[in-house]
Order: sequence, then C-alpha cells, then structure tokens
Amino acid sequence: MRGNHGSDRSPREAGSDATVDTADDAAGGPTYSQSDVAHDGAQYLAGSPVRVAVLRRLRAEPCRPAVLTDAIDATRTTIQRILAGFRDRHWVIKRDGVYHLTSAGRRVHDAYEELLSEVACADRYGSFVAEIERVDADFPAAALDSGRLTVADERDPLAAVDRVVELVREGSSDLIRAASPIVTQQYNEAAAAALDAGSRIELLIDESVLSASVAEFGPQTARALEEDDAEVYVTADPIRYGLFRRGDVASVVAHDDRNSPLCVLESTAPTIVDWVDERYAELKADAVPISAALDVDQVESS
Repeated sequence: MRGNHGSDRSPREAGSDATVDTADDAAGGPTYSQSDVAHDGAQYLAGSPVRVAVLRRLRAEPCRPAVLTDAIDATRTTIQRILAGFRDRHWVIKRDGVYHLTSAGRRVHDAYEELLSEVACADRYGSFVAEIERVDADFPAAALDSGRLTVADERDPLAAVDRVVELVREGSSDLIRAASPIVTQQYNEAAAAALDAGSRIELLIDESVLSASVAEFGPQTARALEEDDAEVYVTADPIRYGLFRRGDVASVVAHDDRNSPLCVLESTAPTIVDWVDERYAELKADAVPISAALDVDQVESS
C-alpha cells in the first residue's frame, strides 16, 4: 500500500510501497485492479486531516509550501511530504515554486467533499432511514437532506411525539390530513385543540388503532363521529408510519419496532410533499369512513 498514514511518507519515501503492480508478477503475486489503486489513493487522503486541509487550500488557490505552512497547523516537513505524495499521485504540479492542483486533483477534491457530505447526511438521517426502510416505505433517498429532522433519544424520548403535536396545534384554520399507526392522548388533545381553533381534520387509521381508540378514548372517538370538521377513515391494512400534511408542509413519522414515534421529517420540498400525498392517497383509496367501520352504540357506551 502506498504511503504511511502515521508519518506522511510519500510513496517515493516508502520504498517498495511506492508502486502498485497492476499485473501478476513473475512469481505469481497478487493482481491489483483499478479499484485497488483508487482505494489506496482514497485511503491516503482520508488518513490525515492535514492532507485534506492542504488539498482544500490548493483547491482555493495555488500556493507555495511556506504559505501552506502558515495557513495549516503542520510543520514545513509535513507539508513537503504531503505535496510529494500529491505529486506522485498527479494531483498537483509545481511551477516556479508554486503548487497547483491538476484537473485530476480538483476532481479528487470535489469527489471527496461530496463523499463527506453524503456521510454526514447518512449520519444525521440514519435512524430515520433505518426505520422507514424497515417497513419498506420506499422513501426517496434524494429527499433526505431537504427537510427538518426531529429525533427522539435518551435525553428527550418524546421529541418526535412532541413535534407531531406541535405540527397539529400549529394548524389553526387549516385543513390537516394525517395517517397514524398509533393513538395517544397527546395526539387526541392536539387534534381537539386544532378543531376548536377552526381547523378541519382528515385522519386515516388502521383497524388496530380504531380498536384502541374505542377502548381507551371513547369520548374522543365519539366526537370524531359527530364533528362536522373531522373525518376519520379506517383501513384494513396496517399503517406502518405516520404521514402529516398541512398547507405546504409535509411530514413523515418513522416508528421504531415497538411502534413508538422515533423521527419526524418535515419539509416543503416538492419531492417529499408529492411522496406524502401519493402515500396518503394510496391509503385512503382502500379506507372506509369510521361510521362504517364500527358500531356507534359501542362507542357511546365505552
């Protein structure tokens, strides 16, 4: 492998490590593919934040080694070794004592920055992605970094629930459309407050949520039957994640394997808005009004 991540030796300084053979040697040694060579270069760059800093600085403008030393927290020797490593990889050239990124070097820089951006996105949205894909929701990956994410954790286990409540309560005088795989007292109270403030609510639930609503929240269920501004539909298919739509805001609520709300992704981006609208329409197409799904006398006596 070229280079030494700990000492920043260039391939030239690394002796036999300086070359990568792309064909079998006479003794039948290993063959290195193009991907092996590319991995070596990527590993070399990622192995030191100073190398990345040098590459970034040169991407901004050509520099002499002394300028790089002043701008980056590294010794002149380290800078010289890094520049030698870059030259061996054809990422830089030297003209009149000034180092310039080659077009190849610029591509490496830009690709590395894009990779860092993708890794940061994966780290931030990882829990949402894991739960939403666990239930095969087919959420558009390209839309991940286009919204606000709220995640429940040990410090705030109700963060996702609280955010959904806030979204509902903020919907005064708006039409709220939602689909939920759970029923909670917090959600019911938020919906009641929104109705009192002049909102109209259209809610999709599945049969298990309907049973829980009748058993635990009889009065609220009865209001859903009586309230002109509330429409509740019931689907036989289980709802695996939450959907919320109000004005130009669309939200997706990912639940963990115990069906507790874990993440809320909200956005006004067309990709997410369209996806939420499409999924909501699919659920509603197979749903029936709540009045057709239960016995009214049962609700009144609960």
